[in-house]
Amino acid sequence: MNDRLFDQKRIAEGYAKDRPYLHGQIVDMLRKDWKPDCFYRNGLDVGCGSGLSTRALKQICGQVTGVDVSAEMIAVCKALYNPNDQENGYRFVCVKAEEMQEEAAVYDIVSVAGAMNWIEENRFLPKLRQMMEPGGLLFVYDFWITDRMRGSKAYTQWYQTAYLRHFPKPPRKERIWKQEELPDCFRIMKQVSYELVHLFDLEAFIRFMMTQSNVNVRIEKGEIKEADAKNWFYNSLAPVWGTGSRELFFEGYSWYVRLEK
Repeated sequence: MNDRLFDQKRIAEGYAKDRPYLHGQIVDMLRKDWKPDCFYRNGLDVGCGSGLSTRALKQICGQVTGVDVSAEMIAVCKALYNPNDQENGYRFVCVKAEEMQEEAAVYDIVSVAGAMNWIEENRFLPKLRQMMEPGGLLFVYDFWITDRMRGSKAYTQWYQTAYLRHFPKPPRKERIWKQEELPDCFRIMKQVSYELVHLFDLEAFIRFMMTQSNVNVRIEKGEIKEADAKNWFYNSLAPVWGTGSRELFFEGYSWYVRLEK
C-alpha cells in the first residue's frame, strides 16, 4: 500500500484525538515482561504517527525521538508535544524509516508501533543496527480492533457481514518474525500476544472507526465521501449498539528483540 496514505491533515488529527491510548498499557506490559525497573536514556519511536506511541515510550525514556514519513503526522506531534522545549525530552523528524540518518550507537531502545507492516525490513534493520547501542532493545508491537463486543453477538455479525463488506481490509504486509530471517545481530528474546479492552460510546467508536485504513482507503480513492461514511456507520451500527458505553476487544502482540553486542 502507498505509505503516503496517512499524510492527510484529517487523518493525522483523527489519530491524535480519536484513537484510544492503549500504547501506555503495552509499555506497562513491557515493564512486566522485560524489566520491571527498565528506564532508558534515549529512545527512538519509528512510525510515530500522531505521537501516542512516542508518549508511551517517554514513560520509560529520558529523551525520545519520533520519526514518521507523514509531514501531517509530524506537524500534529509538534503541536501536541512542543519539541522546542528541550526540557520536555521530545524531538520529531519527518523521514522514511529506511532513510533515517543519525550518528552511530545513539539509541538504547527503539519502538515500532503498528508501522512494521509498511517498512522494508531488509533496508531498515541494517540501518537500525548502526543507530542502536549494543545490548539495546528493539520493541515491535501492534494492536487492532476485533469483531467482539462484550455481551453482543449482533455486533460480531455487523462487523463480519456489514463493516468488512462495506470497507474491505486493504492489502498489507503481515507476518510474524522468525529468528532465521533476521540479521545475526538481532536476537528475538520474547514474542507475546494479548487482549485489550476499551470502553467506547457510540459517537467515540464511530470517530475511531473513521481513522481505520479500511475506511480511509475508500475515502482517498473517492469511492465514498467522509460524511457518507460517518452516516453509514451510524445508521448500520446504532441498532446493534443499544444505549450507553460498550466494551470492545482489541488483540495485539509485542516482540522483544535485542541487538547483540
